[in-house]
Amino acid sequence: MRVLVLAGLLAASLHAEECPALPPLPDKEGFAGAFAGVSGGALLVAGGANFPNKKPWEGGEKIWYDTVFVLEKPEGTWTVAGKLPRALGYGVCVTYGEQVICVGGSDAKRHFADAFQLEWRGGKLRTTQIPPLPKALANMSGALVGDTLYISGGIESPGSIAASRSTFRMDLKASELRWDAIEPCPGPARMLAVAAGYDGAFWIAGGAELVVGSDGKVERKYLKDAYRYTPGKGWKRIADLPAAVVAAPSPAPADASGFFILGGDDGSQVGTAPERHRGFSEQILRYDPKTDRWMKHGTLSAPRVTVPCVRWRGRWVIPSGEIRPGVRSPDVTVFLPTNKE
Repeated sequence: MRVLVLAGLLAASLHAEECPALPPLPDKEGFAGAFAGVSGGALLVAGGANFPNKKPWEGGEKIWYDTVFVLEKPEGTWTVAGKLPRALGYGVCVTYGEQVICVGGSDAKRHFADAFQLEWRGGKLRTTQIPPLPKALANMSGALVGDTLYISGGIESPGSIAASRSTFRMDLKASELRWDAIEPCPGPARMLAVAAGYDGAFWIAGGAELVVGSDGKVERKYLKDAYRYTPGKGWKRIADLPAAVVAAPSPAPADASGFFILGGDDGSQVGTAPERHRGFSEQILRYDPKTDRWMKHGTLSAPRVTVPCVRWRGRWVIPSGEIRPGVRSPDVTVFLPTNKE
């Protein structure tokens, strides 16, 4: 068993923090688009998809899963906690209190509006349905701001030729849960953006716009614009990212100094044969809301995309994810922001 520790710095160098190892997920391939969160003090990872036999460039079939894994302590062993309501991946997940809230997502045939809570209690997995989104969405972005869950962007079906501009929110402390539509995020409609809940606001950065090319095929336009939504004040554009970022771990990790974007797909290898792909961006960025600046904050030893980021026992955990197109990893990586020079 091993852990990959990803520590960012204000300085350009990279320092690794000592921490107990987290075991890899008990699947030789690993998963992209899984749901993850914390309940009952345990780390839950659920669903997602991979190519268990042949890779996509070899004609392999993408398979979605409904398995829920649980790790009750860092030095423990992953076990199967139960199953999701269906095979599912590529939705939004956040931890709220003792619940892991899972919203939307897809399987091989369709996208879903469903939303539900996972709870690990007394060694058993409990699943509770909550109100579905107003429409089916996958590959959207979401984050928790206080007691309010925000969801933005995404695509409505596997064959979508444009992303959604819709933004919804749900007050999780309300006696009657419901989704409310708010003003859409400015700029192009997008999917696979990074979301953050920080400083009492909801943030969206990067992502990909879908456009129809001259050959009639849908293409991704990589984005680097970013926005802040403040309740009662609305949307405000912030500084653009230094480079495009798509599908970086989300919701983004944060500390007292700002929030972080961990790598992502910068679009620099679009058109590269998958078997020759060098992997995704290693760059860590920190956004400082006081100065409205993105700053380089070190590099990643093991960048991952299409993967959630979960706060667990004083560390940010990135469970599994995609290391290059069509290739996943079962490794569980850990990001530890530090201000050491």
